[in-house]
Amino acid sequence: MEYDERLALFRQTRLNPFDRGEEEDGPQGGKTPPLHEARPELFSGTRTHSSDRTMDLGLAEDHFSRPMGSFIASDIEKLKMAIEECKKLILELPEHSERQKDTVVKLIHLRLKLQELKDPEEDEPNLRVLLEHRFSKEKSKSVKQTCDKCGAIIWGLIQTWYTCTGCYYRCHSKCMNLITKPCVRVKVSHQSEYELSICPEIGLDRQDYRCAECRTPISLRGVPTEARQCDYTGQYYCSTCHWNDSAVVPARVIHNWEFDPRKVCRSSMRYLALMISRPVLRLKEINPLLFNFVEELVEIRKLRQDILLMKPYFITCKEAMEARLLLQLQDRQHFVENDDMYSLQDLIDISSGRLSCSLTEIHTTFAKHIKLDCERCQAKGFVCELCKEGDILFPFDSHTSVCYDCSAVFHRDCYYDNSTTCPRCARMTDRKQDEVPDVKDA
Repeated sequence: MEYDERLALFRQTRLNPFDRGEEEDGPQGGKTPPLHEARPELFSGTRTHSSDRTMDLGLAEDHFSRPMGSFIASDIEKLKMAIEECKKLILELPEHSERQKDTVVKLIHLRLKLQELKDPEEDEPNLRVLLEHRFSKEKSKSVKQTCDKCGAIIWGLIQTWYTCTGCYYRCHSKCMNLITKPCVRVKVSHQSEYELSICPEIGLDRQDYRCAECRTPISLRGVPTEARQCDYTGQYYCSTCHWNDSAVVPARVIHNWEFDPRKVCRSSMRYLALMISRPVLRLKEINPLLFNFVEELVEIRKLRQDILLMKPYFITCKEAMEARLLLQLQDRQHFVENDDMYSLQDLIDISSGRLSCSLTEIHTTFAKHIKLDCERCQAKGFVCELCKEGDILFPFDSHTSVCYDCSAVFHRDCYYDNSTTCPRCARMTDRKQDEVPDVKDA
């Protein structure tokens, strides 16, 4: 912002923008917005000030260093008096002079310092580490949240609150020292696998009639505290550790293809939320029969196999690398690494039909580049050596078969049962025999 605009704005407002609840009438009788709200650019950047100009203002340099300990009323009064002196001096100094410009910047700094003295929340650190949680101080004031420790509402306008950047645990500032639950992200890092038994209940008596997490006495009759079962762990929890949250349980998906949300405890809810995108489910080992009953899984597996066959074309094609075609799967990186690992989110998207639509579109884009758009990729196609007819073949075409030994591509009808001798393999075998020297000749 130009200096003329700063000075004009100051002449219009002439009030301390940090005095809460106090506004003056504007030129037309309306409310004049605070200086820092109307022109936030005023607070970006500062000028260097000479010592003589500072002394002319009668201001000590310690106004710019944060006092230690508790603040007394005289500190705030001194800042208010200094601010008033700055305001008067700005009006008395010649316009566009360097002294007037420096005084305007000095006024802004004094008002910021006054705000720090008035706002006790500034004493709270922006980052705190506790039980492997990394708590970050929240700035949002209007979002309604609930404290995970005490269960009370967090009133952002009047209360300081923190959120763990790892597991999104939220709590009041006053509840920080009462937290006993470690960060769930640590468990995800050390135990990246699901409980795959459906609700493995062990009984409330095996838990000694206590909450599985905080060890509070519980019972099914609700005396002294109601026992609530977590469908993921099968254990019982108190109402403080189990809020009747719902989540999709991986064991029910794998064994029953069931996606109805079930009630889980708070720690299980966070664990499942952090694990939902991790590809840790190898379906053909856990439940191979699932492919016989879920047609969508067979379709997705074929698309993933085709994409793996397309990958060698892309990593050797300059145009494909420049276009970054493989980045279309950056949210599902495991799709370009293997065809048998799934995340829980993959299975949820398969059930809803979203994954089939998006993956089919990506498959079409990849195939179009290889077969139509790129001449280099087209040159890497195959001609069926069995019939020597037809168009150029690619290993991901639906009507082709691939030799498992040399990766040559043929028409499926020509190589339908893989019993036909592969001409390419035969040539390679003959070449190796010719290279072996005859023992008799030696």
